Amino acid sequence: MNVEHILREKGRDVATIEPDRTLRDAARLLTERRIGALVVTSPDHKSLGILSERDIVRAVAREGAAALDHRISQHMTATVVTCTSRSAINELMEIMTARKFRHVPVVEDGRLCGIVSIGDIVKYRLAEIEDEQRALREYIATA
Repeated sequence: MNVEHILREKGRDVATIEPDRTLRDAARLLTERRIGALVVTSPDHKSLGILSERDIVRAVAREGAAALDHRISQHMTATVVTCTSRSAINELMEIMTARKFRHVPVVEDGRLCGIVSIGDIVKYRLAEIEDEQRALREYIATA
C-alpha cells in the first residue's frame, strides 16, 4: 500500500504559514486547526521547511516566552524529508520512526500536494489489520 491510499481518505489539505510570521502565530494556527505541524512556504507557495509543535516547545525551553515573538524561519526545520503519493506506507513508517519525526509532506513534481502524519499511518495500519482479521474469520467460518 502507498501514501495515495491515506490521502484519498484524509484529503490533500495542507496547513501552511510564511517564514516571517511568529512562533506565536504558528502556535495559534496549530491550535485552531488541531494539527501538529505547518509547512513553511514562500509567497509563491514553494516549500521552505516545516515547523512542528516540538520546534516551538524547544524554542520556548531554550529562550523562554520571548521566543514566541521570533520569526518562524529561525526555528523551522529547513531540510525536510518528503515523500510522493507512490511512497510505500511501511517504508515511510520506518523512516519516521528511525528519524524521530511525525510529519512528512507529500510532494509531486515539486508541488506540495498533501501531508502524512504518524497518526495517519497508525490509523491506516489498524484498519488494514482489522480487515485482515475480518477476512480470516470469514474464511474460517466458511471452511
